[in-house]
Amino acid sequence: MVMSQQLFSLDRLRQEIARYFSVVNPMDSGITKIEFEGPKIAIYTRNPEVFANQDQVAKDLVNLIKKRIVIRSDEEIRVPKEDVEAKIRERIKGVLGIIFNELLGEAVVEVSYDAPEPDDTEIKLLMAETSWVIRVERQPPMKTRTIEHVKKIIHGDPQYRLQALRNIGEKVFRNQVFETSDAVITILGSGRQVGRSAILLQTNESKVLLDCGYSPSGTRNLEMFPRLDVVENLVNELDAVVVTHAHLDHMGMVPYLFKYDYRGPVYCSEPTLPLMVMQQLDFINVAGKEGEFAPYTEGDVRMAVQHTVTLKYGVVTNITPDIRITFYNAGHILGSSIVHIHIGEGFHNVIYTGDFKFENSRTLDASVYKFPRAETLIMESTYGATPVPFTRQESEEMLAEYIGKAVGRGGKVIIPVPAVGRAQEIMLVLNHLFNEGRIPETPVFLDGLVIEATAIHTAFPEYLGREVRGRIKELGNVFLSEYFTPVRSPSQRDEILNMQGPAIIMATSGMLEGGPVLTYLREFAGDDRNLLMFVSYQVEGTLGRKLLKGLREIQLFNEAGKAEIIEVKMEVTKVDGFSGHSSRQQLISYLKAFKPKPRNLVLVHGEPEAIGSLARSASKILPQARVYTPQNLESITLATHT
Repeated sequence: MVMSQQLFSLDRLRQEIARYFSVVNPMDSGITKIEFEGPKIAIYTRNPEVFANQDQVAKDLVNLIKKRIVIRSDEEIRVPKEDVEAKIRERIKGVLGIIFNELLGEAVVEVSYDAPEPDDTEIKLLMAETSWVIRVERQPPMKTRTIEHVKKIIHGDPQYRLQALRNIGEKVFRNQVFETSDAVITILGSGRQVGRSAILLQTNESKVLLDCGYSPSGTRNLEMFPRLDVVENLVNELDAVVVTHAHLDHMGMVPYLFKYDYRGPVYCSEPTLPLMVMQQLDFINVAGKEGEFAPYTEGDVRMAVQHTVTLKYGVVTNITPDIRITFYNAGHILGSSIVHIHIGEGFHNVIYTGDFKFENSRTLDASVYKFPRAETLIMESTYGATPVPFTRQESEEMLAEYIGKAVGRGGKVIIPVPAVGRAQEIMLVLNHLFNEGRIPETPVFLDGLVIEATAIHTAFPEYLGREVRGRIKELGNVFLSEYFTPVRSPSQRDEILNMQGPAIIMATSGMLEGGPVLTYLREFAGDDRNLLMFVSYQVEGTLGRKLLKGLREIQLFNEAGKAEIIEVKMEVTKVDGFSGHSSRQQLISYLKAFKPKPRNLVLVHGEPEAIGSLARSASKILPQARVYTPQNLESITLATHT
């Protein structure tokens, strides 16, 4: 059945805009063209007054047509870019460079991290004078290769990027053929397992993939990849991919879709894009070093970047004719998002948590738990059976105690960390413990992606927690200090391997599944003065999990690629309170606090014991809700019209 009142077309848009300028804001609109730009509609005008008042005009039109609007100037009224550059450099302090996009009439102004805050009024005056959209981007205090790489991909071929956005817009704003009458999810990964998150949401109008992750613990592709193979023509028919955060088990397989000619949008938060690219490229690099073939190439990663649309928290965005999404803080890692999915015109609302932390940490604020509407909650269950008996403060005290004992006996402390999230949290904790005098001053070496990931953190201070944002305003870069030494070369790593006396080494990867941490483990495992301390979740089947279970003979490859049997004599321990996941207590507290109360609860991203334990507790907390614990390949009907 066709619902004519829900149809959307450029003809209808033109009618609504004409009505706005004839009734609401009577003036000559000077509109020369209307284009799609991903989930936005771009209106080009040759009337300088309309462009100068773009904020109010766009706001009025958003209220009128309920779509995201951007007002751009027609090329004929723009001041020559040479004159624009002169004005910008004269009136904005600390300009490092300007990127002009003549197709959009947009100038991206890069300023140094310590430059005075540009005045909003001055920026608006410059825009009115030049008829260019001017965006100011502050460069981070730490240089980041990844962000520069992402910029080169997006700005390096503006014609392709614009065409990609227009193609995306055609999918987003196409006419809705059928009334939304059903909502079904199919678990393609993360069903009663931790890893390879991938959930397909289908209505009779749309197909949207929530995350597309990789499993580090599988031994064959069928166990490591999302089960994209079970849905016929999925890649061709997919409308959108929504990525909750930049961990490989949630976004590691996104470029794989582009390898097989997916050309639709990928939606994620602003920090997630560079963090995602950094880890995908490292994934390819590590596979090559281990003599394996990665499931995609750097070209596939670049193609994914060209089709990625970043969203700020709290911005409602159409992604298909019958689905809108809004991102909210998940408290898990920088840019991690809980996704509110609005289906149809009030037909059904889904909240997908991705991974989340329902507690303030040193790095981030606790996850959001209140939403406008929510009939279904899809929630991670990683620690569903694992109570954490320690507060954050007690966990920090345990960390200090373990480090103090190891350093006191002259040992090395190896802390395997995921590059994103736990690394920055532990850096803040160590800085605090050093400053308080609670652990002896000891050199701390940062190896692997920790340095680059930390640089990306400094580029997005607005996504950090309130506490650390306040310290950044006062102190600048709060992550690095005189205690930390980045490891930037193999020769520097060799010096650490041969150094005498105690040291703390933070290195990737967090589950010992590759990366430089294995070099340190091979060298230091045989000395009982040393300590291996885990601070993040260890997936079943990974080397980290096996060591925690008591394995003390492991096989590692030396620099020549030859396998060696290593006897692990060093102390092995884990401090649970630093996980970016919610503990069992926090998961239960989240269900109690969650508003409004859902009719359906779907538990994913947990091992069978964790999901079963949490499901039993959830049934008591939400007696009115149906609780689902699906396996991979299982489908659940969330709603139908009766």
